[in-house]
Amino acid sequence: MTSLLQTRRWPDFIFAALIIATGLVTWNLYGNYLDYYEQGILIGSAAGLIWLGWFWAPLRWYFPISGAVSLLAIEMYQSDLARGQSAFLLKYILSSQSAVMWMCVLFFLAMLMYWVGVFKRSSTALRTATGLTWAAAYMALISKLVRWYESYLIGTDVGHIPVSNLYEVFILFCLITALMYLYYEAKFNAKAMGAFVLPIICAAVAFIIWYTFDRQAHEIQPLIPALQSWWMKIHVPANFVGYGAFAIAAMLGVAWLLATPKETSPTARKGLLISSAVIFTATLIAHMNAASLASDPNNLTGVAFAAKFAYSFALLLLVAANRGVLKNYFPKPEILEEVSYQAIAIGFLFFTIATVLGAMWAADAWGGYWSWDPKETWALIVWLNYAAWLHIRLVKGWRGEVLAWWSVIGLFITTFAFIGVNMFLSGLHSYGGL
Repeated sequence: MTSLLQTRRWPDFIFAALIIATGLVTWNLYGNYLDYYEQGILIGSAAGLIWLGWFWAPLRWYFPISGAVSLLAIEMYQSDLARGQSAFLLKYILSSQSAVMWMCVLFFLAMLMYWVGVFKRSSTALRTATGLTWAAAYMALISKLVRWYESYLIGTDVGHIPVSNLYEVFILFCLITALMYLYYEAKFNAKAMGAFVLPIICAAVAFIIWYTFDRQAHEIQPLIPALQSWWMKIHVPANFVGYGAFAIAAMLGVAWLLATPKETSPTARKGLLISSAVIFTATLIAHMNAASLASDPNNLTGVAFAAKFAYSFALLLLVAANRGVLKNYFPKPEILEEVSYQAIAIGFLFFTIATVLGAMWAADAWGGYWSWDPKETWALIVWLNYAAWLHIRLVKGWRGEVLAWWSVIGLFITTFAFIGVNMFLSGLHSYGGL
């Protein structure tokens, strides 16, 4: 501990003092409303924020600025939720929904600038893309903090941490994935990676936009009984560190494949291209016909989900047909491989923690740690998949193409465990469906 403190500089201690002061104020205001478990979460959160700020310097600005802007928004509400539609800054920038929309726009602009920077070899465009990604991450956290407050304005029995439904956790996914990516971008000085990581974030953003306008999912709803637990505050965020890390690894796996040449016969390449076009076209036709005939919105959602898997498979065939096409535009394959490994390692750690926490929550809520519910079973499949990936790399020493494809396929497994199970398989976690 002494050596750790000796390596700190004055900005570290100022940041730590700010977090501790904020925690003490929070305890003084709300300590009487917290049970022992929630008090422990508050203390652990403060310690975790200090460690993160000491571990990665940009977070010393990110957390205080996000908190200060959120407090400004909270003050502007003046305990009246209706002011979200009348106060200018709230209506257009700082209400939770406005902040989410800004987040969506900024992520799309960041993705565009990353691709411009890659193909134009423009360091200015890449720096702009990084700045836009940071701005989007700020708006994501601000939206979370303000939405948390807004839920309590509706009613004390309604208020809850905003990680309880697909709309809220998709925002959490965007936030965590963006911050993890920005860390690796800075650590490896490889901004071009954003051209592949931002598309997966923007896919989540597209879902948020659809879910908002088609299902009005942004409206705050009371928690169902199964989610009225302090376990949710730690289980869900830990899960999404895993999901975000696995998504980064998968997209960098695609980048590795496109940056690493492989001899492919003209006939094989032509076959892959034709297969990709056929699958994409057939899926598009089937998808459009299903959309025109479906009368049940839930069935339509299932068709759309299955179609996305088919589209993704067609894109993977396209990747296989174009190996090495971007070799002059991306960082060295060794860097992409190393970032993928580090992302999967940290994601596996947090997914393991989340799974253990989920088992403890199940024991508290349902009387048993494990019931082979479909969600639990698929969580185990995801865990075994990445445990095998890490074993093969660390023990067997595998590198390269196999692990790149494996990380890509792992995202399909994770996506089905996250969304597909709730849509197609009934069980104790069926409340998480679309």
